[in-house]
Amino acid sequence: MGFESEQHADDYWKENLRLMLTLLVIWFAVSFGCGVLLVDELNAIRLGGFKLGFWFAQQGSIYVFLALIVVYVIKMNKLDRRYNVHEDHEEPQELGESLEEEYTH
Repeated sequence: MGFESEQHADDYWKENLRLMLTLLVIWFAVSFGCGVLLVDELNAIRLGGFKLGFWFAQQGSIYVFLALIVVYVIKMNKLDRRYNVHEDHEEPQELGESLEEEYTH
């Protein structure tokens, strides 16, 4: 499916870039900020026996990055549906009916 108009395409990409930049700022703040800049302050706190600054540098930034990927996928699916450029080729009702037919025979 294509965009309904040039304005729709521009709005879609502006929202996409805004979302990406927001998630990248969060990722940078967690990975660089908590893992490098604030490591001494965070090391005063312990998490599972490890200093929190060390945990963020070794594990926490990876977990946050994976969570941000999940958030991006969910948000982009909603954005795609709002602008009617989603990848589903069938409407939800039709999809349910086709799955029902496939598994009942």
